[in-house]
Amino acid sequence: MLPAIVTAGGIPQAGEPLYPLSQGRAKALLPIAGKPMIRWVLEALQEAEQISRVIVVGALLPEEMRTSKVQATIPNQGDMLSNILAGMQKVLELEPKAHHVVLVSSDIPAITGKIVDWLVQTTMQTDEDVYYTVIERRVMEAKYPQSRRSYTRLKDIEVCGGDMNVVRATLAAENQEMWKKIIAARKNVFKQAALIGFDTLILLLLRQITLDKAVRTVAARMKISGRAILCPYAELGMDIDKPHQFEIVEADLLRRLEEMKTA
Repeated sequence: MLPAIVTAGGIPQAGEPLYPLSQGRAKALLPIAGKPMIRWVLEALQEAEQISRVIVVGALLPEEMRTSKVQATIPNQGDMLSNILAGMQKVLELEPKAHHVVLVSSDIPAITGKIVDWLVQTTMQTDEDVYYTVIERRVMEAKYPQSRRSYTRLKDIEVCGGDMNVVRATLAAENQEMWKKIIAARKNVFKQAALIGFDTLILLLLRQITLDKAVRTVAARMKISGRAILCPYAELGMDIDKPHQFEIVEADLLRRLEEMKTA
């Protein structure tokens, strides 16, 4: 079993796509299919047999929204790195022998306990520093054909990133500089090039590198070990950043609720 950290610090600002829906409220608390978005995520973690405890960082939850596995809530620390570090610190306070932690975004409400258990069981077959989940394009488009996600085309596959990953529990505290670079590079192609190396970037652009080789090359540059987890569940890649994605996921969740009523 692994502990989980749910990151829930985002607040859409005026001019951003989700602001008309959130109106200045925390994204994690945005109602969807009758529940706050984060509640769906917490219920999936509660259902999962492979999750020992949950730490929520970035949003202070009302008591009625907490599940029995939620053992701490931490206010927003100001940025993503600080939130991750605060969550990691709390995990190690509560579970000093924790070896890995599941990092879960609060904006993937379609996940289930079954999906969480699959990820933990799959990653713990080896002992890497970082496990990065990816979903193949055909899997995403079979489940969510109108999602309009961005994909990376590699030599052997076309994928998008997932929003639930597994990292070594001590990695954030021991490698703060690495985390700063990763977070800073998320939306800047030049910073990404500096981080992964221009040679690797060229291979990516030319589609001459495989998924496994790409992950291992980047991990080696950052002096960590890493493994790509090819996930068969599109729900892990269906984060809600735009109104049309909100509508797609809400329709999916409402279908799920209707199926549960008729089962």
